Amino acid sequence: MASQIVRRLARSRVDGIFSSSSSNPSFFNRSFSSDSNLIRATLFPGDGIGPEIAESVKQVFRTADVPIEWEEHYVGTEIDPRTQSFLTWESLESVRQNKVGLKGPMATPIGKGHRSLNLTLRKELNLYANVRPCYSLPGYKTKYDDVDLITIRENTEGEYSGLEHQVVRGVVESLKIITRQASLRVAEYAFHYAKTHGRERVSAIHKANIMQKTDGLFLKCCREVAEKYPEIVYEEVVIDNCCMMLVKNPALFDVLVMPNLYGDIISDLCAGLIGGLGLTPSCNIGEGGIALAEAVHGSAPDIAGKNLANPTALLLSSVTMLRHLELHDKADKIQDAILKTIAEGKYRTADLGGKSTTTDFTKAICDHI
Repeated sequence: MASQIVRRLARSRVDGIFSSSSSNPSFFNRSFSSDSNLIRATLFPGDGIGPEIAESVKQVFRTADVPIEWEEHYVGTEIDPRTQSFLTWESLESVRQNKVGLKGPMATPIGKGHRSLNLTLRKELNLYANVRPCYSLPGYKTKYDDVDLITIRENTEGEYSGLEHQVVRGVVESLKIITRQASLRVAEYAFHYAKTHGRERVSAIHKANIMQKTDGLFLKCCREVAEKYPEIVYEEVVIDNCCMMLVKNPALFDVLVMPNLYGDIISDLCAGLIGGLGLTPSCNIGEGGIALAEAVHGSAPDIAGKNLANPTALLLSSVTMLRHLELHDKADKIQDAILKTIAEGKYRTADLGGKSTTTDFTKAICDHI
């Protein structure tokens, strides 16, 4: 098992969202600050605990001497008519210009008629693929010690298209949209990811036995792309069976690609296998080379401002951002420091079974750097 962990971590160091300039052609079109040595990146601290864990990232980056200049944007207090949400048009333009960003947790009021903040980002920035590496952390014991998989979720359509209406009183209808263009795009990304990162298998997750038209089209597109990658094993797994198989033996999977709703569910299930959303990095990939890394856990308003939050997810997500920028040495240094801190067990936040504050945990990571 020790050798498996070493191999997994060695692979994760090159397991960036894109790990070479040939597959990341927009790298050289990045926005640089007035100090030409600094790369400008957009930062959404977010709500609740967001500002606290964002501050942890900034502190760790300063300690590691990462050449990033943050351009911070906050959620507005009123709906911007240009975005139909609390996200301002200027904040979206910042990501479009910089092409790289980091996002803390954002809370959308439930059932208030407001457009989801996360949905706004995905739609407006055309973030078509959500990528979540999910691997067991050395030294942090869970029921599974051999998890090493990638979930790739189509991010722009499906049940999350936002097309709902009332047919008659007491009857509402929600439309599931699946298009050939979006399905081919995310399938191509999944197979390209598998090939360039030494992965051997791609599993398409579906419910085509019931939703024959929509999921059927998604599978047809996956099969079409699979033919171009004969070296990658391709399989199709029904969503409910996939959930059972993941819980029984997550080692059966490698790269999973799926429509929006299934991806939302499966990626959170996989996070549970390794200890929760507080340990899971995430990055959204968009057209034109945009990458927006994010913490996918909630804003935890009950502990906001109490110095109790765990910044691991946002820190690991920032590592994926650095790999996208090809700053691999900095990414390695920060990732090693995070994993060593967790493995040692001396400084852990309450959700990890410890008693450390956010400040203490962050300082321990900085000390390892």
